[in-house]
Amino acid sequence: MRLEPATGDDPRDILRALRVALHGAGPALGLGLVDDLPGEVRAGTAVVVTTSGSTGIPKSVLLSRDALTSSALATADRIGDGTWLLALPAAYVAGVQVLVRSIIADREPAILSGAFTPQTFSAAALMMVSTERGHRIPTFTSLVPAQLSKLLDAAEHDGQVLAALRSFERILIGGQALPALVLERAEAAGVRITKTYGSTETSGGCVYDGEPLRGVRLRIVGGEVQIAGPTLADGYLGDPARTDAAFPRDADGTRWYRTGDAGILEDGRLRVRGRLDNVIVSGGVNISLDRVERIVRSVPGLAGAVVVGVSDERWGEASVIVAPRGEALRRSESVQLSEARTLVAEEIGPHARPSRLVLVDEIPALPSGKPDREAIRRAIAALH
Repeated sequence: MRLEPATGDDPRDILRALRVALHGAGPALGLGLVDDLPGEVRAGTAVVVTTSGSTGIPKSVLLSRDALTSSALATADRIGDGTWLLALPAAYVAGVQVLVRSIIADREPAILSGAFTPQTFSAAALMMVSTERGHRIPTFTSLVPAQLSKLLDAAEHDGQVLAALRSFERILIGGQALPALVLERAEAAGVRITKTYGSTETSGGCVYDGEPLRGVRLRIVGGEVQIAGPTLADGYLGDPARTDAAFPRDADGTRWYRTGDAGILEDGRLRVRGRLDNVIVSGGVNISLDRVERIVRSVPGLAGAVVVGVSDERWGEASVIVAPRGEALRRSESVQLSEARTLVAEEIGPHARPSRLVLVDEIPALPSGKPDREAIRRAIAALH
């Protein structure tokens, strides 16, 4: 089956191509593809989404028509059916799913025009209000926590933004952990929130408020969250070894996805405790702390620096540079932080810039001599 890369990032163009791909009448849609990947995919593939995943290394995820449709139907089964507002990039899986749900429901989605601001969001949301046979059609949208936080800030002094937030039957929040304080603010404002958990490999969110969607199964193996069910991706384009590693099969043939997330199940509810690897999710974007650290250590005075992730009320998680005093004292702390942030922005992107620089007398170390990252993280979290 032919794979056709998206020619741009216009959501309407992606919607048209996605509709054709889902109906099986045309080529599979490639989003964010890199140039050296195969131009053919297996039959039944609807979309290939290229993402940095949890490693910072690009990988192209094969999503079938069945997986995407199963996810959309399970979402409607859990929260209801209605009209969706696309307020996320259409090339990311959460944006793709807003479009898929709209196609499955046979309703045209509302699409946010231009940059995301509280004003553009509220204008789009309040224009969605409509009725069918005398009954109001429920409206839904999907956001990342940073967007929700920005809207709640604006809603404190803008009644239109508050009305827009309250107009949705349900707002799905995913991409990263939702800080408890932001959830409390939303609930106090009368905003109906559902926290979602999932990834590109699970066709987007597949666990809502800790409970798996219809057909989705969860288990914890060695502290790692693993997922099975009809929403799983077929694997990675052109990478069978990575596919086999990420999607093992049980003796009975059940196929699981290894998320790389640490978690526990309590009374059937999933609690995710963070990544098993050294990656944070900030503003819905995966950031490899190893990559950030390598760049930071190139700044004069920060050769011995360690970069750790800490909780952040706005972005979910943020990176902090921890460096020993000594060489660092010869240069301004603010100058070093500015240089580090600039270099990281140039090599990775502005989303990966460290938030702070903390100087310490000595970097805690493990018996092996390696930095004790967990001890460092706890110390920085206590300072905050």
